[in-house]
Amino acid sequence: MKRPTIADVARQAGVSKGAVSYALNGRPGVSASTRARILAIAEEIGWRPSSAARALNGAHARAVGLAVCRPARTLGVEPFFMELISGIESELSDRSYALMLQMAADHDQEIAIYRRWWGEGRIDGAILVDLHVDDPRPAAFASLGLPAVVIGHPSGAGPLLPVWSDDDGPVRETVRYLLALGHRRIARVAGLPRLVHTVLRDRAFTEACEGVAEYVTVHTDYTGEEGARATRRLLSSPDRPTAIVYDNDIMAVAGLSAAQELRLDVPGDLSVVAWDDSPLCQVVRPPLTALSRDIAAYGAQAARRLLSLVSGEDPGPHEEEAARLTPRGSTAPPRVRERVPADG
Repeated sequence: MKRPTIADVARQAGVSKGAVSYALNGRPGVSASTRARILAIAEEIGWRPSSAARALNGAHARAVGLAVCRPARTLGVEPFFMELISGIESELSDRSYALMLQMAADHDQEIAIYRRWWGEGRIDGAILVDLHVDDPRPAAFASLGLPAVVIGHPSGAGPLLPVWSDDDGPVRETVRYLLALGHRRIARVAGLPRLVHTVLRDRAFTEACEGVAEYVTVHTDYTGEEGARATRRLLSSPDRPTAIVYDNDIMAVAGLSAAQELRLDVPGDLSVVAWDDSPLCQVVRPPLTALSRDIAAYGAQAARRLLSLVSGEDPGPHEEEAARLTPRGSTAPPRVRERVPADG
């Protein structure tokens, strides 16, 4: 079925296309009864103004763009993105705005997507995620004049409006907690090394572990497969860590499974901490100690500020509440391991 047009409305109403245009755009030139009949027919047949028409007359598209530079399967397996999108969508739907979502292979393609959406009048603004070191997107968005909110630290947001939460404090709190339990060999399975928040967590972890006997950070791509692989390598070393902190819940669950495959007891032989407290962390056994934050509220806050920008307001940057450590059954004091003498 083809999309209903003004000509379809005019034919059913028995009037000219000009009369339909006057009625739909609230302009004088038609009687009240004719206007009401035209509007009723337009609603009945599902007529909606095209994005091109809205762009020509300067009307809002009533849509927000979100391009994600990650594999599409990420959205299906990582609770963070689904919770973030649910928060964004909850705020947009309350204001009768739509969310346009598309995956991109790299930043150049992502910028091209936004340029096309903005040029065609398909979106009124955009939400930018996954800030990278030396990220070209903030400057590109600013040059387009595209209203945008960055979900990320101000240090990487450039001229755009940031919405972020502290990464430093939660990392330090987690390390202090593990040290208080008696752990002195601590590892961290981190995300992509060029992400701004990964860099911030790397630095905080290194500084918090100053004086710790052994600590190491291993970077991955956030997937469960890579998280499990990194865990196996760490646990196969002679002086394996007694605690591992993971940068997301998917890797933490995969790491827990890898440890159990190696016949290690969690938390007796290994303590596990996850960043982001999704339902996954609570249904595994033992339930995972996690850094908890309201990700849906995070997304809603970003959408709220973006719509304020679109309306011509200046809402200012916003720092969300930092993640809080929620201890559960996956962390405990390390079990003392007997060392086997060199002569056997």
